This record gives sequence, structure tokens and C-alpha cells, in this order.
Amino acid sequence: MSDLSASPVRGFVIDRKDGRPQLPGSLHTNRRLSQWLTFSEPGIVDVFIGKVELGQGILTALRLLVAEELDVPLSAVRLHSANTARGPDEGMTSGSLSVQDSGGALRQACAEVRAMALARAAALSGQAPESMEVREGRFLAGGRDLGDYSHLLQAVDLDIECPGTARPKPASQRRLLGRADVQRVDLADKVFGRPRFIQDLRLPGMLHGRVLRPPTMDATLAHWPAEDVAALPAGVRCWADGRFIAVVAASERAADAAATRLGTRIQWQAGAPLPDMHALEDFLTSAPNDTTVPAERGQSRSRGEWPSDGLQHQAVFFKPYLAHASIGTSCALARWDGQQLEVWTHSQGIHNLRDDLVKALAQESKPVAKEQITLHHVEGAGCYGHNGADDVALDAVLMALRCPGQPVRVLWSRADELTHSPVGSAHRVAMQARLDASGQITHWQHELWANGYSSRPGRAPLPALLAASERAQATALPLPINPPLAAGGGADRNAVPGYAFEHLEVLMHRLTVAPLRTSAMRALGAFANVFAIESFMDELALQTGQDPLAFRRRHLQDPRALAVLEAVVQRSEWWGRRAEEPEGVGHGLAWARYKNSGAWCAVIARVQVDEQVRVLDLDVAVDVGMVVDLDGVINQIEGGAIQSTSWALKEQLTFDREAITSNEWLSYPVLRFSEVPRVRVHVIDRPDEPPIGAGEAAQGPVAAALANAVHDALGVRVRELPLSPDALLRAVHAAEAA
Repeated sequence: MSDLSASPVRGFVIDRKDGRPQLPGSLHTNRRLSQWLTFSEPGIVDVFIGKVELGQGILTALRLLVAEELDVPLSAVRLHSANTARGPDEGMTSGSLSVQDSGGALRQACAEVRAMALARAAALSGQAPESMEVREGRFLAGGRDLGDYSHLLQAVDLDIECPGTARPKPASQRRLLGRADVQRVDLADKVFGRPRFIQDLRLPGMLHGRVLRPPTMDATLAHWPAEDVAALPAGVRCWADGRFIAVVAASERAADAAATRLGTRIQWQAGAPLPDMHALEDFLTSAPNDTTVPAERGQSRSRGEWPSDGLQHQAVFFKPYLAHASIGTSCALARWDGQQLEVWTHSQGIHNLRDDLVKALAQESKPVAKEQITLHHVEGAGCYGHNGADDVALDAVLMALRCPGQPVRVLWSRADELTHSPVGSAHRVAMQARLDASGQITHWQHELWANGYSSRPGRAPLPALLAASERAQATALPLPINPPLAAGGGADRNAVPGYAFEHLEVLMHRLTVAPLRTSAMRALGAFANVFAIESFMDELALQTGQDPLAFRRRHLQDPRALAVLEAVVQRSEWWGRRAEEPEGVGHGLAWARYKNSGAWCAVIARVQVDEQVRVLDLDVAVDVGMVVDLDGVINQIEGGAIQSTSWALKEQLTFDREAITSNEWLSYPVLRFSEVPRVRVHVIDRPDEPPIGAGEAAQGPVAAALANAVHDALGVRVRELPLSPDALLRAVHAAEAA
């Protein structure tokens, strides 16, 4: 039974556990207004958030929401980055939920504060609150200026639980939201090269650290070069704690030189062999796994209930392991003064990371308590998932504990980043469908094999940080898990198609062995699942002689899905002229609603295929509900489309039986600037609908649209990613042999 029930209070739901209203977003778990807002300085509102800036523009969007709701200038809003000592705990910045969770919380908190200030102004003026005007943060009544928030709220205690009685502004009263001319708060520093990233941070007396890591998660130290360590220059320290080998020096040059020299002297004993990279599908289907049924209705294929008549079609799709490949490598700083530990990190979840640091330090002779640790978020290179940011924080902490009183900065190398960050799981999808005589899909089965898509910190009894598994008193890294489908899912994210099929079955096989460390990567399983679903829909349409767009419309009942499909084909400059294209140019279409609960996104792709695939154009239509920052939505969709293009055309983790071999840009290529297609984003604004995130909506539809366009150009279906020259050649040979 649900713990929530309908409430007459403002339309909120009441939590049956304690009888309090279910407040919007992160406000429900951070209910005190003082956690979010203070007005201690005239003309300024200080805003504290728990979500972090990853390049997605969330600081700008939240600033807009606050300025809109309080009727203050944008320049009056001062946002403070996430910090464990001050502000709300909003968990992870992930899942395209920041505008919903943090934005929803701030809108409600600001509405409450605005109502309090109006009530105070009404008491001072003797006029009704509704007769007053709030202009540029000042309260006006009958031509009289009653002051700003800091003046009116001097005697008002904001350290109270949000009552949930005020209403945010209706769409008709908004002046800032949905505009494209709002300047990003973080962009100028990045464009002009001013220090902003954690890699730029320098503290007085700072030392520099490096880690020499084993090649795989279970390789063991075979030879320790004691003589070389003893011969290190003065001021350079090196020690081994089990398999965790640290180098600390006063300068980066000295740290790098020592790490390079010792790296050639240390010898490792290989652990269990990695799978055969060229037989990954066999590995996925033969490895031990937990099988679940995330979704089922009507007749089941696995129980043998499908009818044997009608058109039966099946196909298998595959995605390899992917690396985050952040341009800026992971970095952290830590300082231990004997009593307090401070950490500067670009983690996406500083409170979760702090919990895991406590677990990882429990084995110390004097364990460090949670109350002794403060984490400060500092922007780093975005990765939209779980990269090495949390791991490098523990690296820095372990070195700082050995160097009390001095901050230690640890920067991973490019090889560290590509070989030791968590990766996105390899993913196999087997699709089966039955169509009746009219060409209507009646039965659908989606079966997938993958590792879990989350091993983030703070979610398991043992720490999920790399160095914790390498120390002498090591703890095993937790097995990657999948969030429940109700929370967005993991490997099964978007495995339930958005079509109206009478009979549906989704089977998930989550591997219970993890030869490579997998975790969250942008869109999680949605990238592979949407690629498979929308490629398969094209196959079914073409097999039955139906137009792919009309075929999708035939199976859709969601009006907002139909709207994004209509928008993308109507607003494209070239879709209507595709019959005029030369040979070798193809066009493809795909769509999905992210997580089946987030943004609607439709994509059409135009490609040129000869020895390889060249993407010429992408048109993307997106519905994110109420648009907060129009430029931010466009940037997110455009960036996701380009990243998805890179994944779909080029990216693939490579390894032999002993280690990951794609350890630099030549062996792990990403899309070059010269290969970036023209991307046009068409945003459908729905100001009366709740806002939903844009960050991950384009990943799956872009990959599927590209694969469908390749088929249109080549006449051959490529069902494996990346769509590389080798994959094209294998598909051509398979088609010729069939």
C-alpha cells in the first residue's frame, strides 16, 4: 500500500507516515526554509543548493527560478555551490532531475518567503497583500517603498519548516522563464580561461600526489622496487598500502617524474583474465546473472503463450563498453589538520561521497567521523555519470592523512581516466515481435543482458571507492546494481517502449560478475534500449511495406509523443526534400520519452555513407514541459546529440585478457570538431506543465536515428555499435551471405 494519499491542502499529497504534506522535489527531505534561502545582505538573496554544476547550466536555471518567483533582479541572486556544511542534501545530481527536484524545491520555498514578506509589508502599510507590487525586489504600496526582503524579513524566522501553503506564480505572471537571452553564470570564466575548475584550484603549501595503480581490479603487486623508492629525491615520498601506491611531492613535475620512473620498475601479477573482447555477446549471455521481469502484460513469449501465426520477426542489438573520456581528468584536494578533514571535489554527490569516506577510513587507527569531514563542490569536467571524481577524492584523503597540515592535490593521468574510471556496461538486446495480417504489432518481447548501471558511493554497506579495494585491509567493491524501474531503472531504463502494444514482456538479465567496473553513464540503459527499440520499429515497418513515420504514429496513443514527431518533421529544412538526395545519403527517424516519465524527444538524422558514416544533419524536437532557460535546454539537447553521435560512430572500450588497452585518444577516439554535424533543436514550450529535465533525452533517439539513416543509405541493417567501418563491413558480408 502506498504511504501517500490525496490532500486538500494546496493539492499536495499527504505522507501517511507523519501526516505532513509531500513538498515539491528536494524540499520534501530538506523542509526548513533556512536551508535554502537567506536575506542577510540588502539587495541580495543567498541561495544554497545541493545539486551541482556539471556544465549542464543548472546554476543559471535555478538562478532564473529564484529571480522569477521572488521578483528580484538576476544580479541579486547569489548561488552557493553544494557544501556538506551548509545547504540542503539533495543526493546525486543525476537522472535529468535537477530542474524538477532542486528547481521545484526553490520555486516553492521562494513562493513561501515571498508570501511572508508580503504579509509583513501588509502589516506595516495597512493594505491587503494582493494590492501591493513587488518590483526589482522592493515592496511598494500606494507609492510607498516598504523596503526589500532583507528589511521586511528581519524579524521573521526562516528556520522553520515550509508550510506548503503558498502558490508559485502562474504562467501568465512570469517574465523571465522560457527566454533565450539569459546569460549563463558560468560561461564567461570558461570562455576566457579564468580559473574556475577544480584543476585550477591552488591552496597555500599544496603538495601534489599521483597514484600508481594495478592494471586490473584483482592484479597483485609482484615486485616492489625498494631501491628505487629509497633513491627518490629529497621531498618526494612514495609508499604502498597493499596495492595502493602513492607518490607525493612539492611540485607536479617532481610527482610526475617519480611516478613515471617507478611505474617502469613496479611489476604486477595479472589477476583473472578479462573476457574476450571479440566475443562479448557470448560472455554476456553465458555469465551468471539475476533474471527479472521489469514489465509484463498480456501473453508472454517466455511462457510459450504467443500465437504461432502472423509475421514473426526477431533481431539482436549490441552496445560495447563505453568510457566517460572526460576531457579534463579527475582531480581532488584534501587537507587534514589532525582534527578536521576538508575535501574539494567535483563529485556529483558530495553527501554520498562523505558517507563512503567514513566507511573507507573506518580501518584507520583513529577513524575519522562524519562530523569531522567537510566537502566542497568545485566544478570539474562534466561526465554525466560516475567517473573517477569520487575515487580521486579518496586518493587525496589518504595522502593528506600522511601529510597533516598540508593540502594534497591529486590529478589523474589520461591513462588513469580511461582505464580506471567506472565504465558504461556492454549491453545486448534481443527483440521479438508478432504482427497481425494488417501490419499491427500485437506481441512484443525485449530481452537484455548487461551489468548493473550503478556503483555510486553511499548506496552500499561497503565503500564503492577504488582505493578502498586496493589497500592492505581491502574491502571488495560492491557489485553494480540497477535502480528500480519506478525510479527510472538501470539496464532496463526505457526497455518498456512508449507504444500501445497489447502483449508486452521485458526480461532483464543483470550479470552477477563484473570483470570491468561498471556504473552510471549518461542515460544508463536507455541508450542501448532505445537504439534497439527504434531500430527494430524501422525493421518492422519496412518488412510490412509501411512508412516508418506512419508506422510509429499507428502504434502511438501519447499526444505529446505524436507532437514531438510532428514537430521534428515539420520544422526540418531537409526532411521534405529527401527524395532528391544523391546515392549514399540516408535519413532516419527515432523518438523516446526518457525514462518513460521525463522529456519527449524525436530525432531525424541525415548521413552520408561510403567507407564510413558521416553525419551531416540532426534535427531534434524536445518537450521538457515548462521551459526555464531556453538556451540551456537547447545546449543540453545539442550536447547530448553530439555525444551520442560520438558514441554511435566511434567509441568503444578495448582490452586484452589482462588490461584495458584504450588508454589514450588514439586508442579511444572521440568525435572531432570537424566531424560534428549541424544540429537544430526545436523546443516545444508548455508553460502550464511541470518542468522536466533535458540532459539525457537525446542519447537513445540519436543513436537509433543514425542507425536507421545508415540502413536507408546502405540498404543493410547494422545492429551493433559503434557504426564503424568494420561494423559496416561485417553487416554487408552478413547480408550477402544471408
